[in-house]
Amino acid sequence: MSEEIHQCPLCGSSHIIKEFKRIQDYAVSQESFTIDQCQNCDLIFTNPRPEKQDIAPYYEFEEYYSHSDGGDDLVSKIYQGVKARNIRSKLKDLEFLHGAPGKWLDYGCGTAELINQGKMAGWEVSGIEPNSNAFSLANTKLPGQIFQTLDDCSETSFDIISLYHVLEHIHDIRETIKELLNKLKSRGHLIIAVPNPLSPDSNKYQDQWAGWDVPRHLYHFPSSTMEEFGKIFSLDLIRIQPMLFDSFYVSLLSESYQNPNQSNISKYLSAFYSGLWSNIKASSDSNFEHSSNIYYFRKP
Repeated sequence: MSEEIHQCPLCGSSHIIKEFKRIQDYAVSQESFTIDQCQNCDLIFTNPRPEKQDIAPYYEFEEYYSHSDGGDDLVSKIYQGVKARNIRSKLKDLEFLHGAPGKWLDYGCGTAELINQGKMAGWEVSGIEPNSNAFSLANTKLPGQIFQTLDDCSETSFDIISLYHVLEHIHDIRETIKELLNKLKSRGHLIIAVPNPLSPDSNKYQDQWAGWDVPRHLYHFPSSTMEEFGKIFSLDLIRIQPMLFDSFYVSLLSESYQNPNQSNISKYLSAFYSGLWSNIKASSDSNFEHSSNIYYFRKP
């Protein structure tokens, strides 16, 4: 079943640009989905969208790497290699934000590689992961510290709460953020990473840009929307950081959607140059429209 949305899921505005785009799900169903845009906060969102209890089948494909610990194909190896590098970078960012290790909740922790490394570095960690397969894998690494719902996690007063490429998947976005902020200490940090539909690689691939990833991605966040996000939830936006490797990975998937019959060599070369060009162009733009950005918010 699908649900129709009549107000912006983020700001509540009824001023909506209907049928802003129509995007195909290239990964699983091959269905097409309509995307609208809020005229108030610029949020772009899938509408109508599968209901929460009906969306699970859209995640059932081998290339959804965040719900597994890796595969043997080349794309999976590239993904896992980039993920390992990103884990090191994220842990350094946490040290920069908070100094000594504290209490950290990773919402949408996948198979928990990130917070498992965080625990080894001295952090007191908890994770939320609703996907059953990913939850099982995560729980083998951190038994008793991984939960399938926020209600199951009784811990409060976290120093850091992170959502790395998770916010775009959450049906009840306002309610979930409010619940998370109730668990965040004053002066604590909320870290959110999201893909950017105004990035140069998005402009290049248009409707075949892999970052749309409908219907799994319910929302799409331009930088202006994330600035408005901070205002809506009374948070201070203190830093924006690009995820430079995302442009290469998203370009590789986009090449597969746009030119499915091209050779692997051609595909990898095109994706490399596309990702490099996207990063160079975004770095020269004052609007900071990288393929994916990490936004660091501080709770007053």
